[in-house]
Amino acid sequence: MCLAVPGKIIECADDEALIDLQGNRLKISTVLTPGAAVGDWVLAHAGFAISLIDESDALETWEWLRVMSEDSRDAASS
Repeated sequence: MCLAVPGKIIECADDEALIDLQGNRLKISTVLTPGAAVGDWVLAHAGFAISLIDESDALETWEWLRVMSEDSRDAASS
């Protein structure tokens, strides 16, 4: 299974960007999203920004990931 996660671009130069993933930072390629700029939200997968997304969709995704993480911890402790 593959998972793309939302990240907010905090630095951008040429075909590279630094994104924030809920406090973690990751350098990715923006070659697939040439219009991406600082402040944009992108879906990151395998070191690439694969698409631009709305902030509301990004935050909703992070909320779902948080809930799933809590559910898996609860199941493991049962």
